[in-house]
Amino acid sequence: MRIIIKGGIWKNTEDEILKAAVSKYGKNQWARISSLLVRKSPKQCKARWYEWLDPSIKKTEWSKEEDEKLLHLAKLMPTQWRTIAPIVGRTPSQCLERYQKLLDEAEAKEGADLDLTGPVGDAGPSADDVRRLRPGEIDPDPETKPARPDPVDMDEDEKEMLSEARARLANTQATRIKSCRD
Repeated sequence: MRIIIKGGIWKNTEDEILKAAVSKYGKNQWARISSLLVRKSPKQCKARWYEWLDPSIKKTEWSKEEDEKLLHLAKLMPTQWRTIAPIVGRTPSQCLERYQKLLDEAEAKEGADLDLTGPVGDAGPSADDVRRLRPGEIDPDPETKPARPDPVDMDEDEKEMLSEARARLANTQATRIKSCRD
């Protein structure tokens, strides 16, 4: 018996299956949708949709106005990222990451203005370097990152998952039978 651990980095194939499944089943059938993705749980599928794949998510660079709005709202409602996100038009994790980046930049600028950093070589690692994963570490939030490109040759499990997903998503007859009973 083979054990499959759910989670990890998302692949392009999984993203495409998720998009098609959300299109067919809607945004409230996460258990049904995740049954098409053997390596993903319902919670992971939902997070992936709302944090990365949803077409309403803005993935462009932040504008000066967005930064100002974010800083203002963060001052009014500290740590209320789920409340702030729809006002700014971004996801909660995008807001948090951008806020932290703005704080880091302000802190670095302030340090440079006061000349507290000393020689350039003594400044230590940047905040971005500290936040990067070290070898062997697992990303705690892969649903908010781009998908990994699919390998040229898929393993048997991936081929089976893809063919089953295609068959189930193409099956409209079961939906018709169910709707006729209602």
